[in-house]
Amino acid sequence: MHKITVIGLGAGSLEGLPLGLYRQLTTANQVFLRTVKHPVVDELIREGVRLQSFDNVYEAHSQFPDVYDEICEQLLTMAKNDGDILYAVPGHPMVAERTVQLLLERGPDVGIDIDIKGGQSFLDPVFTLLGIDPVEGFSLLDATDLRSEQLQPAVHLLICQVYDRFVASDVKLTLMEMYPDEYPVTVVTAAGIAGQEKITTVPLYDLDRLEEFSNLTTIFVPQTAQDNVLNRQFWRAKEIVRILRSPEGCPWDREQTHQSIRKNLIEETYEVLETIDDNDPDAMCEEMGDLLLQILLHSQMAEEDGYFTVHDVVETLNRKLIRRHPHVFGEREAGNADEALQNWQKVKEEEKKAKGIDPASLSVLEGVPRDLPAMLRAYKYQKKAAEFGFDWDKLTDMFEKVKEEWEEFREAETWEHQKEELGDVLFVIVNVARFLKIDPEEALALTNKKFKYRFSYIEQKLREAGKTFADTSLDEMEAWWQEAKQKKKQEQGES
Repeated sequence: MHKITVIGLGAGSLEGLPLGLYRQLTTANQVFLRTVKHPVVDELIREGVRLQSFDNVYEAHSQFPDVYDEICEQLLTMAKNDGDILYAVPGHPMVAERTVQLLLERGPDVGIDIDIKGGQSFLDPVFTLLGIDPVEGFSLLDATDLRSEQLQPAVHLLICQVYDRFVASDVKLTLMEMYPDEYPVTVVTAAGIAGQEKITTVPLYDLDRLEEFSNLTTIFVPQTAQDNVLNRQFWRAKEIVRILRSPEGCPWDREQTHQSIRKNLIEETYEVLETIDDNDPDAMCEEMGDLLLQILLHSQMAEEDGYFTVHDVVETLNRKLIRRHPHVFGEREAGNADEALQNWQKVKEEEKKAKGIDPASLSVLEGVPRDLPAMLRAYKYQKKAAEFGFDWDKLTDMFEKVKEEWEEFREAETWEHQKEELGDVLFVIVNVARFLKIDPEEALALTNKKFKYRFSYIEQKLREAGKTFADTSLDEMEAWWQEAKQKKKQEQGES
């Protein structure tokens, strides 16, 4: 079996290499380098070592993954055709070396043995230069593929492969999703290389204004317990709710049950809807937090009873989203919204069958939550029935039905009968709205908003006149009502 031997060039000078690796490099017929941009390379050249780098591959591609992929394929091809080869990389081969990982993955499949030799990692001199103990906890991340979900403020962050200011700018923007603009970050360049080491601490917003970025640059973000950072973490919200429910927490929160706060879930949902209607992003952000609190509270109660945790809730949601979007995460196709909805419905049927439920035995009205507001529930019932042909053909026929139900309501003689007939009137009105593709809840919400505005206008006029409802006639109030209507029309016309 042919072999690729991978040697780490260490973090500093040639003197830092173990003797065995030094001899292997200096006696080799040829050494392939990922890059010549390393301080040991010049020393190897002076030693007479024959070197060939892959720096030209970097120039041929705009994305690092493509660069690493091509280097790996070239090395494997050369090993198959020419026999054993020696490949040298900066630092340690097993630290932040994607080409080495690719060789380990692909080499055995094509009959190439990958032999890893040591070399000092850049981490050792970085930790020494920064004066931190890695046992405090740290996370090593790749600057070229940095994502906000990787950030863990409770531990030190080391971000390597900060090749230039463009990469540094991407790192800054990602860090700003979690850290304040003024948060101190430290840029370490050429750690372990005598006479070239440089360490600079700047506020985060200034990060990409520095000039010293290179393949030897690492960004250090110190761990923190600051509230303005930790409060952006989902686990922190879970922890606060756990504390509130604990014996040392809040007496009120400890006493609550699923049933006692059941109504809060509905109320908070409606408050979110109000912010959406008001187009108020700041209020929406706050109210969504209140809604999330209800989920966390119910999940904490379930965890205390040994049923499930909020992590189970998230896992169940993620699995469902992936399962019900096979056109995104699977093999099915969906060219438009209707086809996507069909996929969703098919998966739902498959889920029911997996639970031993025969979808054909269920009512077509199944699945409409019984605790929905009555108007919304009627709307959903009618919509489902219409999908199976139980619907009106013409709007004029529906108007006749409205008249019919209204007359039956007028003729009802008892209170119970009136209540029943009024329900029929409301039900058919909802059906008219559905036929016209008008959401009855939204339509009524608009009317409620108009009513509140006009009635508040009447109250304002009463205060200005120093009067009360008791000493004001209905005619006066009606005049102000009409005045409010005209004022609103003028305002809308101006806008």
